[in-house]
Amino acid sequence: MSAHPLPSHESASETHHAHSHGHGAGHGSLKSYLIGFVLAAILTAIPFWLVMDGVLDSKLATAVLVMGIGAVQIVVHMVYFLHMNPRSEGGWTLMALIFTLVIVGIALAGSLWVMHHLNTNMMPMTQDMMKNMP
Repeated sequence: MSAHPLPSHESASETHHAHSHGHGAGHGSLKSYLIGFVLAAILTAIPFWLVMDGVLDSKLATAVLVMGIGAVQIVVHMVYFLHMNPRSEGGWTLMALIFTLVIVGIALAGSLWVMHHLNTNMMPMTQDMMKNMP
């Protein structure tokens, strides 16, 4: 009958420590949170300035630029505040994120498609028709 040695107190606490942080995502430092905050503030101020001052002549270009900056801001939030990276939780958080983005993209594209076709196919209203509306 072989006797298995019991783990020492040090190895048990090390094991507990390893299991308590086994998710693989590092928690942010004050420096990383401040960098994320400053980037998020700048990425909020730029679209506000673009829209309020009418910097670009084209409304379409302004809208596209605001949406692009919004996408960059989403990435900043995920990296600096949610600590998402390919190494956290064996890559499953990144896969869940990609799946979520695909679903959101499909929902947005479908909504825009439906709204465009409703706008195109709606019967035009005259001023007299609008006056008689409840």
